[in-house]
Amino acid sequence: MKILVDVMGSDKGPLEMLRGVVAAAKRFDADLTAVGQTDLIEKIAKENGLDVSRIGILDAPDVITMEDKPMSVIREKNHSSMANGLRALAHGEADAFVSAGNTGALITGGTMIVRRIRGVSRAAIGTLFPFDAPVLLLDSGANLDVTPEHLEQFAFIGSLYMRDMFGIASPRVGLLNNGTEETKGNQLQIDTYQKLKQMDGINFVGNVEAKAVPFGVCDVLVTDGFTGNLFLKTIEGMSKYLSANLKGIFHTNLLTKLSGLLIKKRFAAFKEAFSATKHGGSPLLGLRAPVIKAHGSSNARAIENAVGQAIRFAEGNFNEEIEAFFAARSAEETPAEN
Repeated sequence: MKILVDVMGSDKGPLEMLRGVVAAAKRFDADLTAVGQTDLIEKIAKENGLDVSRIGILDAPDVITMEDKPMSVIREKNHSSMANGLRALAHGEADAFVSAGNTGALITGGTMIVRRIRGVSRAAIGTLFPFDAPVLLLDSGANLDVTPEHLEQFAFIGSLYMRDMFGIASPRVGLLNNGTEETKGNQLQIDTYQKLKQMDGINFVGNVEAKAVPFGVCDVLVTDGFTGNLFLKTIEGMSKYLSANLKGIFHTNLLTKLSGLLIKKRFAAFKEAFSATKHGGSPLLGLRAPVIKAHGSSNARAIENAVGQAIRFAEGNFNEEIEAFFAARSAEETPAEN
């Protein structure tokens, strides 16, 4: 198993990324390769006492910044760490690729270099919410404008992912909407509801309101990338807000401080559950090979966990099952020749 990690494009810089790769090399039974500027990687490792003897280096002279346009990954900076890593993955030189770089460029590069699985119209970002029953959100930012057919594909892909990665025999698929009634929402939601209702191969449970998502009503939540990203960031913001305010409450006086000590471990576990560090990143589902998008501000532990996620993804036969499903579906829809 060979995993490539783009160490150049994150908010925290190559040192934190490299620390994560070194930690992952010690923890996992896999070949780790850092993709980036070789001289800089070796210099950083030497200056910070990092043992990089167990990892490889794939040289890449350019860096895609967070300000670069998505198409730069295949145009002006087609020899960046992101582009070179994706190209190596596409050529079968690695089993998975991890990057904390520019999201738009990674989606564009994944689609145009690694390419989509045959039959898949759009790749989507799958974000996992660590509620008591985990919920996978598709899409959480890759596709702002979608059709009912795209959401239909997200429903199947997400359902298969939750089955394979979490062992859920029949994942419940919900459509994010402003009400549970069949006629709620705009035309996209109304038309998508009818498609999902009639679709074989998924367990569709109907429309799901945002307020119900944390309470186990579905395992896969389907929506367009614009709405999904707003939902994701609202959850992230509220979790930080509640955490900060709860901490303030328990520091009000001596009695509340004593109460806080009693629940300190449980409160820490609650914060950990919603930490991006623990989960590492989000998979780009629908591509021919595993690509994991780590948060731009990922620390070393987050990158280490993103590598673990990439390994688990690559070890399964998830992509093969998707391709087989869409190939069979295409055959059914193609009229037989006389």
